[in-house]
Amino acid sequence: MSESPVSESPVSESPVPPQRTILDFLNGNRVVQALYVAAKLGLADLLASGPRTVEDLAATTGAQADRLYRVLRALASLGVFEETGARQFALTPLADALRTDHPESMRAFVIFRGEESYRAWSALLHGVMTGETPFNHVFGMGHFDYLAQHPEASAIFDQVMTGGSKRAAAAIAGGYDFGPARVVVDVGGGQGTVIAAVLRAHPHVRGILFDQPHVVAGAAAVLAAAGVADRCATVGGDFFAAVAPGGDLYLLRRILHDWDDEHATTILRRCAEALAPGGKVLVVEGLIPPGNDPSPMKFLDVMMLVMNGGRERTAEEYHRLFRAAGLRPGHVLPLAEDITILEAEGDR
Repeated sequence: MSESPVSESPVSESPVPPQRTILDFLNGNRVVQALYVAAKLGLADLLASGPRTVEDLAATTGAQADRLYRVLRALASLGVFEETGARQFALTPLADALRTDHPESMRAFVIFRGEESYRAWSALLHGVMTGETPFNHVFGMGHFDYLAQHPEASAIFDQVMTGGSKRAAAAIAGGYDFGPARVVVDVGGGQGTVIAAVLRAHPHVRGILFDQPHVVAGAAAVLAAAGVADRCATVGGDFFAAVAPGGDLYLLRRILHDWDDEHATTILRRCAEALAPGGKVLVVEGLIPPGNDPSPMKFLDVMMLVMNGGRERTAEEYHRLFRAAGLRPGHVLPLAEDITILEAEGDR
């Protein structure tokens, strides 16, 4: 009589307890601040040439060796840096992304998230209860006013915006038909990463980069490096008062989400007033998806609440802004999860 094979039921994975998930969420603040220490001290740059002891790193940065070791040990447990010997650390692929000279460096972004932004988030409850923008409550002024008065913070913010613009610039320049355009005005275009990409991809187009005077002052190097300086004027101003006139395309990338509906409508109205006959406004934003599905746009929406009193929106919410500003909604062109071009046409 042969033996029947023993039937084994598959081992089911135990569900993660809700308490464990909540604890994982709560640990986020620890990781942010540990990454901030590493980025602020430039540890990835110091390790770019090879492993170094924590005593050497501490002597170079002015940090306390034992405390720096404990932070690095914690980061190494997440794969950010690696302890290769007794109190000696080396780069990992994750840590390498914190190098200043990395082509897609995250260093400025980490510093931004670890400084003013981090402090502002601590006042989220105050903002929810009172309607005041948390950043304003903590710092006594608006975020953009703060940047205008704090050059170091402004420089970090500009690096963050430039880094975020690179991927979007390629998508916009290659994903939209600029063929009919003659003059493109990049409203709030920072130091010119997006308008430079558009002009490089479309040699027949001329550009105007419009932003606050202290911002466009740093655009010359970007435009020159792209070889488009001779086709792009820079104009400093206040887009709540007026924008540079005469464009037939007005491009606003990641501008309207910084503002509440009233201010966003004013910006759009100024663009509508400046449009050449037959011109269009192109709003480039991420869109809030419906339902409970995860999306980075949903927490970015709360980030806008915290930093500027702004918001992310649905396509219909942007269309309502267009109509309020005297513009007609046009095509909606998705390019990526966080990049959608929404057209609006002028009445002239």
